[in-house]
Amino acid sequence: MPEDRITGAARIRRAFDLARARGSCALMPFITAGYPDLATTERLLRELPDAGADLIEVGIPFSDPIADGPVIAESMHRALLGGTTPEAVFECVAKANPGVPVLAMVSISIVERMGIGDFFTRCADAGFAGVIIPDAGSEFWSELGQRLQGDGLRASEALGVVEFVSPTTPRARIEEIVRRSTGFIYLLARAGITGERSDAPEVAERVATIRSIGPARIAVGFGISTRDHVAAVGRDADGAIVGSAIVRKMTQALEKGESAAEAALSLVRSLRGA
Repeated sequence: MPEDRITGAARIRRAFDLARARGSCALMPFITAGYPDLATTERLLRELPDAGADLIEVGIPFSDPIADGPVIAESMHRALLGGTTPEAVFECVAKANPGVPVLAMVSISIVERMGIGDFFTRCADAGFAGVIIPDAGSEFWSELGQRLQGDGLRASEALGVVEFVSPTTPRARIEEIVRRSTGFIYLLARAGITGERSDAPEVAERVATIRSIGPARIAVGFGISTRDHVAAVGRDADGAIVGSAIVRKMTQALEKGESAAEAALSLVRSLRGA
């Protein structure tokens, strides 16, 4: 693996640190790869950084999305109908070569179907900086090194590890997650599935708990959809993840015969105003 690719985890941490240095939390938009098509995905990967994205989360379409609400689930369904495959996503990210860290959101079923070593290697070679696997349990992450060999192991060490902390995660489990984290902690603002909410999340206490355990970058997701939400999250956490609101804007644009990419970019510019 080229030397310049063994920097994913460090690139993620640096993106959070740069955002904090300028006095804001890092903004991480989520997009579904292949929705409405891969050309749109490639354009967004190239232009979202200028719109204000500090990192980008890319969902690899899966037929049974984990924890995703109806908006994102439908976008994944449409991406699959359009023929989007993991291989196509790797090629798209590599071609776009965005100037900010990109993280893959993917189901454990896809990882295991491809082979863990091959999947991690392909991610690193495509330019992904980290991997988020929402349906991977603690055992997967704790045994990852034992299940990988050769290039796969080196790729896993290069990529940032991102795990979830929910409102009900016990402290002992959080301690394990903080110890393993090489990218950031994905703090769920709310239990349940993704989707837009009207109220700003209360995360101060949970963030304080994580910080009391050890140093880690913390990004908050699930229900973050407005500029006020981003500002509220930024008072305590290091980053805000916005998904359903962006995908919904894209869908609304498509229904009007307008550009889905422009709709997403416009919303991210607005959120960056936080």
